[in-house]
Amino acid sequence: MLPATDSSGTATVVGAGPAGLMAAEVLAAAGLRVTVFEHMPSVGRKLLLAGRGGLNITHSEPLDQFIARFGTDADRLERALRTFSPVELRAWCDALGEPTFIGTSGRVFPASFRATPLLRAWLARLAGLGVVTQTRDRWVGWGSTSNGEFDPRRAMFSRRDGDSTATTRAVASDVTVFALGGASWPRVGSDGGWVPAFRRAGVEVNELRPANCGVRLEWSRVFADRFAGVPLKNVAIGVSVDGVMVWCRGDAMITTGGLEGGPVYAQSRAIRDAIDRDGRCVIKVDLHPDLTVETLTERLTHRRPKESLAASLRHAIGLSPVAVSVLRESTANRVPSHAAPLAKLVKAVPLVVTSTMPIARAISSAGGVALSEVDDSFMLHRLPGVFVAGEMLDWEAPTGGYLLQAAFSTAVVAARGALDWLRRTTPREGAPW
Repeated sequence: MLPATDSSGTATVVGAGPAGLMAAEVLAAAGLRVTVFEHMPSVGRKLLLAGRGGLNITHSEPLDQFIARFGTDADRLERALRTFSPVELRAWCDALGEPTFIGTSGRVFPASFRATPLLRAWLARLAGLGVVTQTRDRWVGWGSTSNGEFDPRRAMFSRRDGDSTATTRAVASDVTVFALGGASWPRVGSDGGWVPAFRRAGVEVNELRPANCGVRLEWSRVFADRFAGVPLKNVAIGVSVDGVMVWCRGDAMITTGGLEGGPVYAQSRAIRDAIDRDGRCVIKVDLHPDLTVETLTERLTHRRPKESLAASLRHAIGLSPVAVSVLRESTANRVPSHAAPLAKLVKAVPLVVTSTMPIARAISSAGGVALSEVDDSFMLHRLPGVFVAGEMLDWEAPTGGYLLQAAFSTAVVAARGALDWLRRTTPREGAPW
């Protein structure tokens, strides 16, 4: 084991995703010597992944409405979201030379629409602040004092260069900010490997589970072979929440094993909770959200006498072939022939969800460090001087810019909390912070 590094005016940031890099910037700008440790070969991989189809960095809706999107987690995240709000995040992007624009849905994107220019400018700023980045270093837990006592100021890292034996070293610093992400998209680094070490330290970590994810459905082989990859355009997905049907509208995508897409992701939390409670979840699909049952009934009443069901549904109400086949799937090909029950089915096609897709395929993850384990600055009650930010914390949010915004906001508050904690506990003459 290598000796610990000097700890005079230093900060360790573990994880080089959006939250980790933002925490590093705040700490370095305050005058601390900051080292960022990342176990992948390069930094910012999840940010680059998020920008693959256009980097939706935040949302432009009113802040109160924005905060409400976090549901039951809103109260604990409100301070962070107000401290570093979407307005501040857009100004930050602008200062990096990446101005933003508001899309038609209210979502906010960099003008370049890509993550690469933003990340490149950001890394240049961090280098100018003296931030040191160490890649291929995996955090493996905390070390001990010379007396053998647990020491949260000593972060332990394991490094393997090529085929050589892994070496472990201790890095001591005044404060540590962890931003290791959840467990979605493990190929970019968020693999949840930090959970056992946190639990060994007595920190309550709730199970990491998929969020903003697709769902599994038992399609027939014929249906899956024909329609996998075909979208269900302009539908609404309904889930019963406390006895009330909640609907989310958009385009869903048929997959060989189920259903993906925006309205499915928006309902994934309710679906997951229902599966936990009942072992399954019956979702409803409104195949024609623009028309009422009464209007559909009236149009279906005037079907051509010798026309097939599929042709009637196409001509009378404009259903696509995939939508007609979903009706057949849900009824084992016993689709009602009379107008009234057929119209009701079109408005609420029942589909049985047996499980969500695996966490490795989810956009984000739920679970993580329980919010009861941290104070208002996201410092762990059990480990003074150790802060947690981003998706490691147990909160979840819908897609649309909310995920990245919360990662940035919690990182800013955690880093500022670390600076405040340093001022209170280790006052130093001439200290820049």
